[in-house]
Amino acid sequence: MPRLSTRALIYACAGGLVLSSLAAAGPLAASAHGSNAKHVLLISIDGLHQSDLAWYADTHPSSALAKLVARGIEFSNAHTPFPSDSFPGMTAPMTGGNPKSTGIYYDDSYNRALFPAAATAGTALHDCSGLATGAEVTYFEQADLDLSRLDAGQGLSGLPGSILQLTGNATALIDPMQLPRDASCNPVYPHSYVKVNTIMEVARAAGLRTAWSDKHASYEVFNGNSGTGVQDFFTPEINSNAPLTTSTTNDWTTDNALTMQYDSYKVQAVINWINGYDHSGTSRTGTPAIFGMNFQTVSTAEKLPTSNGLTGGYLADGMTPGPLLQRALDYINAKVGAMVEAIKDRQLEKSTVIILTAKHGQSPQTPAALTRIADSKVVGDLNAAWVSAGHTGDLVAFSINDDGMLIWLNDRSGASFAKNFLLGYAGNGTGSDGRAKSTDINGNPKPYTSAGLATIYAGQDAADLIGVSVNDARVPDLIGISQYGTVFTGKKGKIAEHGGDNPQDRNVPILVVGGPVEGGDVVNSWVETTQVAPTILRLLGLDPNDLMAVQIEGTKVLPLGG
Repeated sequence: MPRLSTRALIYACAGGLVLSSLAAAGPLAASAHGSNAKHVLLISIDGLHQSDLAWYADTHPSSALAKLVARGIEFSNAHTPFPSDSFPGMTAPMTGGNPKSTGIYYDDSYNRALFPAAATAGTALHDCSGLATGAEVTYFEQADLDLSRLDAGQGLSGLPGSILQLTGNATALIDPMQLPRDASCNPVYPHSYVKVNTIMEVARAAGLRTAWSDKHASYEVFNGNSGTGVQDFFTPEINSNAPLTTSTTNDWTTDNALTMQYDSYKVQAVINWINGYDHSGTSRTGTPAIFGMNFQTVSTAEKLPTSNGLTGGYLADGMTPGPLLQRALDYINAKVGAMVEAIKDRQLEKSTVIILTAKHGQSPQTPAALTRIADSKVVGDLNAAWVSAGHTGDLVAFSINDDGMLIWLNDRSGASFAKNFLLGYAGNGTGSDGRAKSTDINGNPKPYTSAGLATIYAGQDAADLIGVSVNDARVPDLIGISQYGTVFTGKKGKIAEHGGDNPQDRNVPILVVGGPVEGGDVVNSWVETTQVAPTILRLLGLDPNDLMAVQIEGTKVLPLGG
């Protein structure tokens, strides 16, 4: 199916015409000229597909989102990196790099050259005596001082209402006891783990102000190796305990209304920045040159089977958002609209560019395609088969499996063994055959083949896929690309995931609008979210080549015309 741009859908609706694509029509005279922008507002709507933006603008032509599309430059064939996890997904527009240059594969990964965290090893922080290298790298909520608290352990009273009082120093919210340790047995903070610099660091070096809001304190990775890239970093913990509602649990992601409440705190921080204050709205600092946030509301509306009495995900056609997702898109429209109005109220519209994109999409969109496979059983069976073949100990050192599979091995010579085992791993779904259970969208057993995988890259092939040496300490030994519909989970609490290489994981919007950018263009050629980073610097009059990843990968500025 050809990808329709949002504008193509709007014009088709308005003119009674059916347009298959604007690709052959060429540019519509878009341009970015004149004086540089003074501010760039970067918005990531996690889980949002290009098709979602197209559907919403088409069905809500008077909406804030549709108005942005109508006057913006739309990249209808944009892609987030693989793996399509949130961590590399947001690192891309912050650095201009893919995992091959950034070294960021997932928010939960493995490194053969690091020592385990002190909390894991049961040692003092700087005592690695007797330990072997090989460590899980836990850059998610586990790294918080207190993952149960919205303030990540700062100790604020009056939560959640007081959350805007959270420190703007996200690094201070990380527990060093939870971090992997380097050769000198020092904890490795996220900002020290990324291999390249960030747009925030380049902006700071130019004397510009920066601010960002994200879902975990570990996103302080965007500070870059300097540790100071983001001046005001607002990171309320999304996987903390939330006020009880109708949910049976109290994680902000388990109830879509709670996710909206959570996102609204970050929206207020962005509006405070627009108004020239810090995230709390109490100290006047000036509107940052680079600032923004990520939304989680769409992501949970796609993942949750039901929430607040509404069905999650998509309708049977795999394209039309279901009731919960439609409500989530309405929420996004209202909050993005509020940001636009705040920019207008401050008379910043001529100097501010808005870039709307997503860290990742989500898969599957088609409900009938869903196959939930209990991956812990698959990995357990792989380890058992390895021992039965005459080896000692577990073959798998670590794996992270959402709708793809990344596996690091204790014995790297076992990559071919693991690949062949997984390719031959099939089950009837019930578990009665001794294989992992699996369920369909309705919770019924569903047969599967090849452990739910379509392609497996092992050893050198896995390294080649990423573009690094097989001796790289971070690269997985096996990379499994899932069959469409596969989601690795032993439960029934989610109907979609991300992290894999399915087009629905990776085809996200990029919309550039405002300031010196004049709209009218629809770009249908392949672009990547890595290109957002050099584009932001170019818009601000800075040199994209100041980014290390741009030099390594040759990342190009998005074609904004001229």
